[in-house]
Amino acid sequence: MTRDVIRDVIRLPASPRTALLSAAATLALTLGSAQAAPLNVEKDQLKLGFIKLTDMAPLAIAAEKGFFEDEGLSVTLEPQANWKVLLDRVISGELDGAHMLAGQPLGATIGFGTQANVVTAFSMDLNGNGITLSNEVWERMKPNLPKGADGKPLHPIKADALKPVIAQYRAEGKPFTMGMVFPVSTHNYELRYWLAAGGINPGYYAPNDVSGQIQADALLSVTPPPQMPATLEAGTIFGYSVGEPWNQQAVMKGIGVPVITDTEIWKNNPEKVFGVTEGWAAKNPKTHLALVKALIRAAMWLDENDNANRAEAVKILAKSEYVGADAKVIANSMTGTFEYEKGDKRAVPDFNVFFRYNATYPFYSDAVWYLTQMRRWGQIAEAKPDSWYDETARKVYKPEIYLKAARLLVEEGKAKEADFPWTSDGYKPLDEGFIDGIAYDGRKPNEYLTKLPIGLKGGQALQGGQLVGG
Repeated sequence: MTRDVIRDVIRLPASPRTALLSAAATLALTLGSAQAAPLNVEKDQLKLGFIKLTDMAPLAIAAEKGFFEDEGLSVTLEPQANWKVLLDRVISGELDGAHMLAGQPLGATIGFGTQANVVTAFSMDLNGNGITLSNEVWERMKPNLPKGADGKPLHPIKADALKPVIAQYRAEGKPFTMGMVFPVSTHNYELRYWLAAGGINPGYYAPNDVSGQIQADALLSVTPPPQMPATLEAGTIFGYSVGEPWNQQAVMKGIGVPVITDTEIWKNNPEKVFGVTEGWAAKNPKTHLALVKALIRAAMWLDENDNANRAEAVKILAKSEYVGADAKVIANSMTGTFEYEKGDKRAVPDFNVFFRYNATYPFYSDAVWYLTQMRRWGQIAEAKPDSWYDETARKVYKPEIYLKAARLLVEEGKAKEADFPWTSDGYKPLDEGFIDGIAYDGRKPNEYLTKLPIGLKGGQALQGGQLVGG
């Protein structure tokens, strides 16, 4: 605003002068934040990977809304064939970073499957997954379900009702097979948690047998997310655990029934993260900060004003370069509804959460939970002290980088001070949001493991396919 304009405003009568000065102040703040100098990034041309799932949304929104550009970054988003290829390409440097399964940086760091130091300073979302069963399995399972006054099944649907169905298949000589997306995926651990809570053993891993099917009642195997519906339709698997839109796709195609969402298994569970190698983060600290800033803004946009932007987000995600699924299918979960059995639509307002509930903050306690599940099912073969869980979480999760990015956004007027957990020690309070009612305290991982009826605990290990020790 020039001196002449300010002088003319001051000469106005009091009431319009006050209004104009207020408007001018607002404009100045807006322009000031919009014109804040971007960080002097070390690398401004970036290639980021993702899998075609709705929870890649922060990346798509940061690109479409110019948030990357605001930070001085030119970003190419590139879909990947599967989670293994994605991780390998980040480790090799072909990708600068990627939308990752929360367990991938942890699994790589402890050397399960791949050995590499991968870190995350940004959690991409909460919830977003479901478990779908074939129509045949659903019909066999329905008589075992409690029903409401309207005749519809009461939710959450527990795996107890699936247990006799698995026994029927076994009696018919059919192994009960289910798909999940990756051995260290949230989907694997959520499916295992749900099955085990219903008394079904989903199987163990061992150093000499990484099938994850030792002593299993249900045989879980890896299937890439976009291939889930076709694999179910072909009868190769009888159910699967996956993110959207591939559960709702089964409903639309009439080939399966989503029986439970992950928010019913573990309320407001962390799902994906944005991962880079430790070496890349050390070499490009300002670029890393700039990326986290842009992603925080995208997450805020996705959740702001009670999800008012979700309809626009659905149109963006439906583009072939992002998720590439039918907009109606994506909209089911992204706009707060979820269809279980065809015609049974229910409100699930928190199915996809991107910013509220501190969704983007990388909590150590989230990392520790994943590590407990790795230990529970034998991916971590030997007992570890509680201190190991904390130390490993701190190697991978980087809340200090997240808070530095958040502070810059607040100073630029692009975010609110109250929206970030500045004083957190990285651990959430006691979590009682699990389907089996077992509370989780991230500070006491070994105590937590002793409470879980199926799974390794204490000094137990697998030898020759048998549990030994105690």
